[in-house]
Amino acid sequence: QVQLVESGGGLVQPGGSLRLSCTASGFTVDPNAIGWFRQAPGKEREGVSCIRYDDTTYYANSVKGRFTISRDNAKRTVYLQMNNLKPEDAAVYYCAADLLPYTPQALCTKSTPKHWGQGTQVTVSS
Repeated sequence: QVQLVESGGGLVQPGGSLRLSCTASGFTVDPNAIGWFRQAPGKEREGVSCIRYDDTTYYANSVKGRFTISRDNAKRTVYLQMNNLKPEDAAVYYCAADLLPYTPQALCTKSTPKHWGQGTQVTVSS
């Protein structure tokens, strides 16, 4: 059974940092690309950052320079380091993956990935 399990969310003050983790299991082949998506109440889902098997990455303009996506293939884990967090970054963050040959930008902006985690809440507030 395919599973994506996120962790690392929480409450942080503006300007603070969090690192999210997404561990994949149950895939018969490694996903072509994995990404982080977020959705805040009343807003559309946004593709935040995606990474492909060759470490090609995509970042939404709203997080460029503040967020960094990385992967540890041995641990089958993808990380999202989030620095200088802003109140507008508050949302439920989801990890998602697909086996199809999407580029990271396509996965983040044009597709609906097949596999999703349960989400982790990020709250940015003083």
